[in-house]
Amino acid sequence: MTEAVETPGLTPAPSVRCVTAHNPSPMTLAGTNTYVVGAPEASAVVVVDPGPEEGAHEHLDAVLGAAGGRPIGLILVTHRHTDHTGGTDVFHEATGAPVRAALPEHCRGGGEPLLDGERLADDGGALAGVEILAWHTPGHTSDSCCFVLPGAGEAGAVLTGDTILGAGTTMLDHPDGTLADYLDSLRRLEAAGPLTVLPAHGPVPAPLDVVARDYRHHREGRLAQIEAALEELKEDVLARITPEELTPMIYPGVGGTVGRVAEQTVAAHLEYLRHHAVGR
Repeated sequence: MTEAVETPGLTPAPSVRCVTAHNPSPMTLAGTNTYVVGAPEASAVVVVDPGPEEGAHEHLDAVLGAAGGRPIGLILVTHRHTDHTGGTDVFHEATGAPVRAALPEHCRGGGEPLLDGERLADDGGALAGVEILAWHTPGHTSDSCCFVLPGAGEAGAVLTGDTILGAGTTMLDHPDGTLADYLDSLRRLEAAGPLTVLPAHGPVPAPLDVVARDYRHHREGRLAQIEAALEELKEDVLARITPEELTPMIYPGVGGTVGRVAEQTVAAHLEYLRHHAVGR
């Protein structure tokens, strides 16, 4: 795995700055990446993913520093997990900026829930001088969104939240996140072309079409691995086996938090096979 200390760096794409929160862990890698989006001439910026509750005031100070003295005009949330939303109220109360997310319970200050395909714009036709498109990309969670910046660099950029990470692969928060949704989201992202990926954890990985394809192949390979494990067991075991029973066969020696995450991922794959497997 890529070293956990790696981040996207301060300026990973044109009109984008990154500030990584101090919440490193095996699941968050170096920490949650908060992005500050705004063209150099813009009078305000957009912030994506305020980060965790712990240390939120200090993190806000760092984000405001990256904004270069410009106010935060809008806060966007990629998905509901607390390492992305824990600091929302601190950011909103300190700046007055509305908060928009896919789920209404994470919206603040009159911010409306995000719509798939929505072009986020103010009176000038863009937010912070940058075109931002909201894409609903469920799978990691049912509310996961990516934010596409078509004009950021030669190919554009996309803030992927936890749908695509900078190192390793993401987990599926089953039963809220499903493999069927995730595979559909990966196909959508793969078809978008070689955009620069700005993940919520870890450094900038390969271009979007490459990494989305690799993620899809990884999930398809995991399905094949689980199918092979089931073949070695009793007939009709797919209908009866539990994630707790199957996980040690797929992730041997894994325990603790990572083990619990592995069980969720196996559960998502089992659900997919139960709905899509033929003749089992």
